[in-house]
Amino acid sequence: MKTIVICSGGLDSVSLAHKVAAEHELALLVSFDYGQRHRKELDFAAACARRLGVPHQVIDLTEVGRHLTGSALTDDVEVPDGHYAEETMKTTVVPNRNAIMLAIAFGIAAAHKAEAVATAVHGGDHFIYPDCRPGFINAFQAMQNHALEGYADVRLYAPYVNVSKADIVADGAKHDTPFAETWSCYKGGSRHCGRCGTCVERREAFHLAGVADPTDYEDPDFWVEATGAFVAEEVK
Repeated sequence: MKTIVICSGGLDSVSLAHKVAAEHELALLVSFDYGQRHRKELDFAAACARRLGVPHQVIDLTEVGRHLTGSALTDDVEVPDGHYAEETMKTTVVPNRNAIMLAIAFGIAAAHKAEAVATAVHGGDHFIYPDCRPGFINAFQAMQNHALEGYADVRLYAPYVNVSKADIVADGAKHDTPFAETWSCYKGGSRHCGRCGTCVERREAFHLAGVADPTDYEDPDFWVEATGAFVAEEVK
């Protein structure tokens, strides 16, 4: 299956790229610059493409991103610390981000005669991000079937949509993903902060998967406090 992977340079999408390269035909990595707080992760996406020997395209959506205001990922809004399942993490939503990116990627796939577009959305995203849920994935596929009817038949490949990030770590390890060559932190410093939602989720995922975490965190132990507080709240 000739597949285009949407790759941010994060752990999930880089693991997906390695999975596709091992199990299908990886044709291209596509990344998006939508005016996110930092572009650091795009360098990791480029490195992934070089490692896997495929082209890498960065689509400039900065003008679009200027209008998707109110998110901690695009505006001068403080990135919250803590667990992803906390209400505060909704400040990291960029409205309609996946729908916009997927629509563009499907157009590229049709033009390149690719059979699939792969996205690394996963079960841990469901609480915060509506465009990462199975219902959205199914609806988007149905919409694209109509949009490309008679021209192309492109599948939305989302193998992680119903699994946890720990499962992604396990799958990434299976396909020799170099986890140290991925970037997750929303704050974009010289090291992973260890405190923002995506750092906490990343650290927890390695722990649950039983895989050594090679990430250099500024605060490597904060995840214990953040996940412990969430578990305690669930038990009440």
